[in-house]
Amino acid sequence: MTTRTLAIVSALVLALVAIPAAQAANPRLGKWRLKPTDPAQTSNNVMTYEAFEGTGMKVTINTLQADGTLTPQWGYTTMFDNKETPMTGSRSSETAAVRMISDRAAEITYRRNGAITQQLTNVLSPDGNVIGIIYMRPGADGKPDTVTFATYERMK
Repeated sequence: MTTRTLAIVSALVLALVAIPAAQAANPRLGKWRLKPTDPAQTSNNVMTYEAFEGTGMKVTINTLQADGTLTPQWGYTTMFDNKETPMTGSRSSETAAVRMISDRAAEITYRRNGAITQQLTNVLSPDGNVIGIIYMRPGADGKPDTVTFATYERMK
């Protein structure tokens, strides 16, 4: 084997090993179910996080049906680079931009016609089984007007 062929083969092997390793390294991947604020109620809201193009993520918000199947409602993809990407199925927002604040915290900004419709802070628990989300909607002055909280638990 020539040096050049060996270098090409080595690079291909490293690339094939690196892609699954990068995908496995994202602890958010999987399905997450909204925890109801009232324990007597159930939730049918499910977030699905899937690997996307190596280091990115595809986000889909689903409705859990009685038979256990998921019906996609809306979603987007992100490379965690804070660049706006188109959203599908959303009535309130057209784009999503995601940036990682730390290895466990992300800031997500939704926009319509260039204006922020909602900002989220999404935090993954140390054990990797809970995601807490702070939702902030701006008022007419552009400052946070409405703030709500949600907790999602990893589906097993």
